[in-house]
Amino acid sequence: MGRNRRSVALHCWCRAALFAALAGGVAACASAASRQADAPRSVQLVDARAARECVPFARAVSGVQLRGNAADWWDKSEGRYARADRPAVGSVLVMRRSSRLRHGHVAVVSKVVSSRRILVTHANWVRHRVSADTPVIDVSENNDWSLVRVWWPPTKTMGLTEYPVHGFILPAGQPATTRSASL
Repeated sequence: MGRNRRSVALHCWCRAALFAALAGGVAACASAASRQADAPRSVQLVDARAARECVPFARAVSGVQLRGNAADWWDKSEGRYARADRPAVGSVLVMRRSSRLRHGHVAVVSKVVSSRRILVTHANWVRHRVSADTPVIDVSENNDWSLVRVWWPPTKTMGLTEYPVHGFILPAGQPATTRSASL
């Protein structure tokens, strides 16, 4: 029941943010082309401080109260929050540091579509924008969510870069699952 409330709250928050942005005169990006059918909604929230960076946004939306660089959330969550190797609605996807992500990245899971596909809502994947329901696919060899690709809004296609992932941090009250000892 807690997970359903969190899911409803996340979707309500996203809808409220989208409505506020549209009411403020900021246009949402969308396309009718069939190859863009999976395109996420994206809005720019000029006055919302939490929307400017992924960490404060994920903290505000998920309720996971961690601070510091996104990649550091995984270690900081140990002993404070349950962690999982599989996505759950409301959990926080934590990407590792890489040549493309100097500080990592965090995103909140808004929907689990299949065992290898999720939708996330996150900030600053595209500079100072919140992207709702952004497709993310698991491209790891073992289907263990250790490597992902993320939709890239400027090209309206699935990104080609593969990003290493720590796992998923679950908000308080969600049961944990464990990943193999390789982490």
